[in-house]
Amino acid sequence: MSLVPSEVPSVAFLPTLHGDFQIQVFHEEATGFDHVALSLGDMGGPDPVLTRVHSECLTGDVFGSTRCDCGPQLQAALDAIIERGWGVLLYLRQEGRGIGLHAKIQAYHLQDGGADTLDANLMLGLPADGRDYAIAAEMLESLGVTEVNLLTNNPEKVNQLNEHGIAVTMRTPLIVGVNEQNRDYLATKGQRMGHHIENDDL
Repeated sequence: MSLVPSEVPSVAFLPTLHGDFQIQVFHEEATGFDHVALSLGDMGGPDPVLTRVHSECLTGDVFGSTRCDCGPQLQAALDAIIERGWGVLLYLRQEGRGIGLHAKIQAYHLQDGGADTLDANLMLGLPADGRDYAIAAEMLESLGVTEVNLLTNNPEKVNQLNEHGIAVTMRTPLIVGVNEQNRDYLATKGQRMGHHIENDDL
């Protein structure tokens, strides 16, 4: 178990512009990162829990960058959970598909010169996608969630959660925030990285 328990629970009420959530922080001993779960309602079912596993994106989530679709996905997922009336969003400290903020901006620089999002990472000697969702599975298990309806376009996220014991019994697409700045980025994810994104979506 890589999550570190605390004597005082890191759980609190969190009102947001989308609605009211419970926020819980999970400390990952192996990396030193604090990951977050925003949950609403009963995690026990009976239906698969509407779940978004969202990787940190400072540029998109905080600064509103239109180079990616991360910010709109985050906002749409929170809205979807509020509309459903129950669900959970995990916010994982895996900036830049796991390569970190510094390398991500270096990759942006290469993209400014014409490389696509996959080749830019490879040119830096980094994986196209270095994320590991074992910590997400541990967080979900800690919350009592074992069966999910996953908000994602990424089949690798589905595969990894299944491998780590979380049953992804449903997948709901999350294609939002498409614009002129990120259309090629999204096309690359669909055509070269296997994401469930079709040309008609763009």
